[in-house]
Amino acid sequence: MTTADSPAQDKPSGIAYLIGRLDHVLSRRMRDSLLPLGLTVQQYTTLSFLCTQGQLSNAQLAERSLISPQSANEMVKMMEGKGWIEREPDPSHGRIIQIRLTEAGKVLLYQCDAAVAQLEAVMLAELGDEERPLFHQQLRTLVRTLSAPGI
Repeated sequence: MTTADSPAQDKPSGIAYLIGRLDHVLSRRMRDSLLPLGLTVQQYTTLSFLCTQGQLSNAQLAERSLISPQSANEMVKMMEGKGWIEREPDPSHGRIIQIRLTEAGKVLLYQCDAAVAQLEAVMLAELGDEERPLFHQQLRTLVRTLSAPGI
């Protein structure tokens, strides 16, 4: 059987392609929105995680920012040099360094949040107020499903 002869249920619906395109376009737009503030998308993600989690280790930060531990370490050094974050040894484990936001980092994060919120407003403008929470939940479901072990 050739590809042209395969049943319709064996063909993708195009959703994966659309999500990939959305990811590409959104990443570019976020880069453009954050550039005037002097941040990359990964740096913004890092500041956001630190704000919600309080503090993280370098390994946790790398995992949540979707970058390698080496890249996370370099990014952390640069962000510490700019005064956006601070590092100190974990009191219960001397080899683990805990990272947290500084006041300057919080101020910068609030500016970035405003830029990203504006971008989200544009992106979601055609969705009604009742559709937005449902869309948000559906996206979370997709992420959770694909993140499950064994998939």
